[in-house]
Parts: sequence; structure tokens; C-alpha cells
Amino acid sequence: MPASIEPATSGSSTIVLFHSVCGLRPAVHAGADRLRAAGHEVIVPDLFDGRTADSVPDGILIKDEIGKDELLKRAITAVAPYSDRGLVYAGFSFGGAVAQNLALGDEKTRGLLLLHGTSDIAEGTVADDLPVQLHVADPDPYEPHDWLNAWYLQMRRAGADVEVFRYAGAGHLFTDPELPDHDAEAAESAWKVALGFLAGL
Repeated sequence: MPASIEPATSGSSTIVLFHSVCGLRPAVHAGADRLRAAGHEVIVPDLFDGRTADSVPDGILIKDEIGKDELLKRAITAVAPYSDRGLVYAGFSFGGAVAQNLALGDEKTRGLLLLHGTSDIAEGTVADDLPVQLHVADPDPYEPHDWLNAWYLQMRRAGADVEVFRYAGAGHLFTDPELPDHDAEAAESAWKVALGFLAGL
């Protein structure tokens, strides 16, 4: 990744894209390439220092070994050089949770794109008119309906402009073609909608 990135041009964004608990797999780079092809600048931090996993349970072991505080520190450090320009935060699963936490703590956030994952929302959070889009499997063992309904209501109460897209029968990480969760039709649909969302920011 270059030491600096030129600010995004009109109609495009600077996007920070965080990987899932499976690490910085080829699917994450492929997602970043889709965003770049649409004219966006994309920063892809590696919070696991090169470690990857082939399943969510194995990835959770890596995440837990590194620890929540250290991972958040790494994420903040990766974002800090670019935050003044007004970022769009995005992420896959665990990376979505990281993206959400950073986005809600950054008053210059331009948008939040979540693929497969969310995070809890602190009481008193303010996200006035923040554009938020979530793409999630239906059902999803890591994002059950009761949780998602509560998450949506909390986001709305915080003032965010939220859209949720559910994909029946897809696996949790359905955008990764190298994992058993992959659903090609759901993945293409999600990316098409997500690119439209980003183009409108």
C-alpha cells in the first residue's frame, strides 16, 4: 500500500475495507479491486499480520489470540493517516464490526458499508443522516434475526439512514468464492447494490 493516496475525485470515495476473521484472503483483495474499478480509492488494512484461516471458527481463534484491544488499536492506526478526508468505512463480518465501531466514532464519516457483520451500538450514539447499508445471509448464525432487528432500531434511533439486504439460503461469508459459504448469485447481487450505494455518497 502506498504511503499516501490522493483524495477521491468527485463521485468517488476513499474507502477503508476491513477483512473478516478469516484474514486478508484473496476475496478481500478482489472486493477492493471491484471498488477501485468503480473509481474509488481503497485502503485494505491487514489486522492479522498476514495470518489467514479457511473457516470462521479457525479465524475466531486468531482474532481471540490477538485480542480485541490490539485489533482496535491496529485498525485505528491504519485509518489515522486518511481520516481527515472523510472516509467510507466497510468490512466483511468481523471487519464490518470494526468498520462500524470506527465509523460511529468519526464525525467525518461519509458512509458505512457492512457485508456479513455488525456490532453493538453504544447508548447515546449519534449518527445523524449517516448512510448505512448492510448485506447479510438469511438466516445467518452469526447475525440472528432478533439481533438484526434490534441493531436496525438502534441505528435508526441514532439517526442513521439504514438499508438492510438479506440473502435467503446464502452462507455467512457468501462473497468469498473460496469458502463453502459462497453463493455466486447472492454475491453478485450484493456487490451491484453496494456499488450503487457508494456511487450515491
